[in-house]
Amino acid sequence: MTTEDQLRAKRDAHLFGPGPKRILSLDGGGVRGATTIAFLERIEALIEEIEGRPVRLGDWFDLIGGTSTGAIIATALALGYRVSEIRTFYEQLAPKIFKRSFWRVTGRHAKFDSRRLMQELTKVIGARTLDSPDLRTGLCIVLKRMDTGSAWIVANNPCSTFWETPADGLFTGNRHLPLAHIVRASTAAPSFFEPELIEIAPGQPPGLFIDGGLTPHNNPSLLLLMTALIPAYGLNWRTWPENLLVVSVGTGSFRPTLSPVDAMRSSAIGLAIKSLAAMIAESQLLVLTLMTYLGQSPIAWPINSEIGDLGSVTAPTGNLFRFLRYDVRLEQSWLAEKLGKYFSADFIAKLRPMDNPANMQTLYELGRSAAADQVKRDDLMFADARSA
Repeated sequence: MTTEDQLRAKRDAHLFGPGPKRILSLDGGGVRGATTIAFLERIEALIEEIEGRPVRLGDWFDLIGGTSTGAIIATALALGYRVSEIRTFYEQLAPKIFKRSFWRVTGRHAKFDSRRLMQELTKVIGARTLDSPDLRTGLCIVLKRMDTGSAWIVANNPCSTFWETPADGLFTGNRHLPLAHIVRASTAAPSFFEPELIEIAPGQPPGLFIDGGLTPHNNPSLLLLMTALIPAYGLNWRTWPENLLVVSVGTGSFRPTLSPVDAMRSSAIGLAIKSLAAMIAESQLLVLTLMTYLGQSPIAWPINSEIGDLGSVTAPTGNLFRFLRYDVRLEQSWLAEKLGKYFSADFIAKLRPMDNPANMQTLYELGRSAAADQVKRDDLMFADARSA
């Protein structure tokens, strides 16, 4: 067996081997990914306590998936980077890519230079493809293909339908897709970065891709669950909390609002962007609703004032998996009650944009505080290990 075959065997053991399975899901959110990194540091430290040895999250989780900024972090984890290394890369990356050029005209050009983002991603990912043997576990990236109007769920799963190039050459198999371009496509938020073009079939126009957050899966945890369970994807993992753990990490959530006065003052494009942000937030809330309802969720996440927290409610299907949602709510009352942080409404509003690197240290510190409260050693262990 060659070295490449040995490496792919490790990936396949995660995807197809026996035993309980673990999924790590990472939300989109631009520079608010600093919050994600703080949670991941805590998770990595507790897993090392559980295992009694140094552990890389890319070895511990069997499927890691992400959208937008979550796709960047997920890919680095799947390549074997430790969280401290990703934090360093992330802190250097954000100021470089979220740097506006003076000649870019609002409404005519994307706010930031996509080439700079691609250069930085290539430094880490290189010329790897989705079938790179050093992807040590399952990796799933969410993106939106505009020329076909479809969400793309791209994974390094050799049993997936579009993995191989067909004999008639109708399309290029997913295994050959350039990984850096896939990640760049997942981060191509309209107005922030230009769409990404990826060749799908020789001699045909390239596919036009934008940010995966423009699908219902900015929080990709439900999508990753479907990937694990729906037969067409070829994984067919077992359900129930003793067999399946889903860890979902956010980037700081909030409910976008707009007063009638502000709406009247907004331009048409400004109102469209605010409406799109609200739709993304609603999609995330729907995912959280379904995951806490269908899974065993020990962390309380009230959905709204009507239905409250669904973690204590058992669906007719029973608890299909164990669900751990880690996040910070960028809202005054939540920050005060849960973290003892008292900020003005204006200050919190300034933390919410996805493109301001100056917020990263504060977001990281909020993530650390929340992680210390939410991430529990026993929650990360399967039932048989907790009782041992």
